[in-house]
Amino acid sequence: MDHYEVIERALKYIEDNIEEPLSVESVADSFNMSKYYFHRLFSAMMGYSLNHYILTRRLNASLKLMQNDDLSLTDIAYQLNFGTQSSFTRAFKRQYGITPSSLRGNDGKLPQRSIPPVVKRPIKNINGDIVTDFTLTEFPTIELNGIAFEVDLATEDYRSKIRSHSKLLLNNIDEAIQGSCYVIYSDCQPNSTRFKVLFGISQDIKIDHPHFFTVNVPQLFCAKFKYSGDLIDISEVLKTDYARFLKISKQESGDSHIELVQVFEDIHQLDSTYHIYTPIKKLQMDTDI
Repeated sequence: MDHYEVIERALKYIEDNIEEPLSVESVADSFNMSKYYFHRLFSAMMGYSLNHYILTRRLNASLKLMQNDDLSLTDIAYQLNFGTQSSFTRAFKRQYGITPSSLRGNDGKLPQRSIPPVVKRPIKNINGDIVTDFTLTEFPTIELNGIAFEVDLATEDYRSKIRSHSKLLLNNIDEAIQGSCYVIYSDCQPNSTRFKVLFGISQDIKIDHPHFFTVNVPQLFCAKFKYSGDLIDISEVLKTDYARFLKISKQESGDSHIELVQVFEDIHQLDSTYHIYTPIKKLQMDTDI
């Protein structure tokens, strides 16, 4: 059983036993694994601790129980192992921004979330810490032709906007054109939620559209990661992976305005595995990693 299957089965085990007094040790024991290794593996694969995950799933389960008017908040708190109603209320408000009593009082509902997917990417062990596998490499200077636009991550429509513009590029590229597809994410200004995005290829093409641009990407020293799954959906895991990489490898973020580069091997297969390049500073110790 590989590490993906272990975590996927662990998520189901937690869901099936959400009303039991779960712990790192009890979940690890169910897979005959050391609790220390399992905790590191879970944190690396999911981007947060097992205890945090169990808490969020208990709160998720409470949403359905709260629809049963025969159950008091104290009943729900004890049924889901919160210990006291006050503990349940504090945790609920931290996660949802509203107290459970207020939600009930307004006859409101919050949607339950399904079990999250396990993000597929290779991992490795560095001095006892499990992290997403990475390579330090140079991203070469390249000229890209494609569709460029701006998105605001604080808005609700950015997901559909990114997907619609990627389709716009594909619809203007002949099937005979082969090669990699590059997605460049650049910050508009420091501490902003607005980003510039370019979907492009290195071939010489011309698209009759106001969003068509030719962009020269400079050479960058980067950490290179490999992922599967929609980048929009795995963004939180990517942030955690990058933060853990910086901490464990003792690297520093680069000062480039480019946040990251996403590279697909085949322009016509944008649902395939891809590489992420994140700019970092080129330190003297880089050759030793």
